[in-house]
Amino acid sequence: MKSTFQDLTTLDFYNNKGNVKWIIFGFSLVISFGSIYYTNTLVEELKERERRQVDLYASALEYASVNTDNLTFIFQDIIQENRSIPVITTDANGNPLEYKNIKFKKNSSEDEIERQLRAELAEMKALYEPIKLLDDYFIYYRNSELLTRLKYYPYVQLSVILVFGLLAYALFNQSKVAEQNRLWAGLTKETAHQLGTPLASLMAWIDYFKNSPVWEENKEVIMELDKDVKKLQVVTERFSNIGSTPIIKAENVFKAVEETISYLRPRISSKVEIHLNSHAEHIEALLNKPLFEWVVENICKNAVDAMKGQGTIHIDIVKESERFVFIDIADTGKGMEKGMFKKVFNPGFTTRKRGWGLGLTLAKRIIEGYHQGRVFVNSSELGKGTTFRIVLRGVSEPVQFKEETIW
Repeated sequence: MKSTFQDLTTLDFYNNKGNVKWIIFGFSLVISFGSIYYTNTLVEELKERERRQVDLYASALEYASVNTDNLTFIFQDIIQENRSIPVITTDANGNPLEYKNIKFKKNSSEDEIERQLRAELAEMKALYEPIKLLDDYFIYYRNSELLTRLKYYPYVQLSVILVFGLLAYALFNQSKVAEQNRLWAGLTKETAHQLGTPLASLMAWIDYFKNSPVWEENKEVIMELDKDVKKLQVVTERFSNIGSTPIIKAENVFKAVEETISYLRPRISSKVEIHLNSHAEHIEALLNKPLFEWVVENICKNAVDAMKGQGTIHIDIVKESERFVFIDIADTGKGMEKGMFKKVFNPGFTTRKRGWGLGLTLAKRIIEGYHQGRVFVNSSELGKGTTFRIVLRGVSEPVQFKEETIW
């Protein structure tokens, strides 16, 4: 019971991963804005502190200009102690007279120094109001380099954290996917191996019945059993191919779809009609037939479930160009909202009370992982039905395999 609860919790967490992402995004915003707010508070306090220092600096200059006795304290402890705040003293016409903490390039000429002072002065005028001294002298200033760096520090910090987080997420996700791939590939190969023994026994029994006196009376039943056994062989072959590179070659798409439909018809509701267009009998595409038939089978079964065992499935095969072949599978089921178009391919997504919700996920991975094609919801309307589209590479379009598995 505990294991089942954990599985359901995991699936529910996966299905609600969009909400989880938004919650994490919200927390990240709170942390980001909190960091920016705190740093800006410190910046404002430092601005006020530097303003008081400049006021003290101006008062010291003003005091020194009218008092000539015992100015050692004024110069050493006030004026000379300003080693960080850039200041420029000007006359009433705005001409620079003195400056402090302004950095110039080495070997700058007097004209270059004058131009830089004018530029610095213009920047200071745009930032803060000047402090007026006696006889119409003015002191202009701007933020120290420390304050400037502190102002942009949270943005640099958040950028570094963001890059680090993205790299960590990518590495973790890649490691997790690789681990899942190995796990599922191992499980499927073991399943195929376990199916081998009873399957061989069933094949022997069918051969026995074909050559026994009961053949004539039970011919149809035995033939259907033979079809099911052959289907099990195909399924076993599919599982054996998981984790390995399948053979992709030019195949007749119409025949592959037709064989899948022929197998499905007697095994689904008799109230479901399947129509395959007949004008596409010679269309070929690059595919692995067993895996492609698995995709068509999963989508058709999904359509039958959507129609609750009653309706029509239309399958159209179109050669869009020399590069691509389209297979549209349309049903007359309940349809879906546009926001569900991508979610139906998520592992664990299902509207049935029973089922793991892996059929469409597997179909997407087979088509996009091995065939380098696409499978998606082409259109859907509530109460009218849904159309899935499979896009395969044409015979003239080579397939470049990637180092990945369908799991």
